[in-house]
Amino acid sequence: MTAEIIAQGVYYQYTQGSDLALKNINLTINKGEFVAIIGPNGSGKSTLAKLFNGIFIPTKGEIYVDGLNTANKDDIWKVRQKAGMVFQNPDNQIVATVVEEDVAFGPENLGIPPEEIRKRVKQALEAVELSEFARKAPHLLSGGQKQRVAIAGILAMKPQCIILDEPTAMLDPVGRKEVITTVKKLNKEEGKTIVLITHFMDEAVQADRVIAMEKGQIVLEGTPSQVFSRVDRLKSIGLDVPQVTELAHQLKNAGIKIRPDILTLEEMVDCLCQLL
Repeated sequence: MTAEIIAQGVYYQYTQGSDLALKNINLTINKGEFVAIIGPNGSGKSTLAKLFNGIFIPTKGEIYVDGLNTANKDDIWKVRQKAGMVFQNPDNQIVATVVEEDVAFGPENLGIPPEEIRKRVKQALEAVELSEFARKAPHLLSGGQKQRVAIAGILAMKPQCIILDEPTAMLDPVGRKEVITTVKKLNKEEGKTIVLITHFMDEAVQADRVIAMEKGQIVLEGTPSQVFSRVDRLKSIGLDVPQVTELAHQLKNAGIKIRPDILTLEEMVDCLCQLL
């Protein structure tokens, strides 16, 4: 498996004299991987996302996206074509009055021929299951649908990696489910590398790997089972864990022999049945 994003000794400081937002980040994200980054407010996770996309440049250290150094100004548009970014508020990402025109906006700015743009728009809307809304006005869509339009706009630029900075933070449960289902589909069926910044633990458990941050540093890293089994450590930095994981933790502390790394209701039922 080859690397999609590499961070080497990365530090970031917003202004001279201010506290470091990121401290000595060393991280590799592989092609085709689904990585969730979690952490309390101010932990640096959104700052790291913007560094991955070249919006910010490291104060110290280097970030490579598919071999391109984000600090090289001549390569910045290539970096952003390889690593597309989806932000928190879908309303801030919609620029056109018709869905298909909005999805076409990115490719048009890349100078893609019109016939190819039409093809890409059609494919992108199919991928996020919004083909029937192609001629609709974006403001008539739900929050989840708007966010999927934003994802389609990124897909139309053909990136290998999609970075999502808390894309479900402003959505209701239905919209959240729509977006995460789309993200998982893009990862599993189309092989897109996914970097998901989230504060919803039920979203993070669906990733291949979870990275937990605190005060600008990576403090935990591993599979969802490995990370979320560290209940006390996660709580110490102000994070929750999935409800079933919390229940398993309490049962284990009560002396019941149960796995501490349970993430789903199905796993909990299986474990409890084995105890009976």
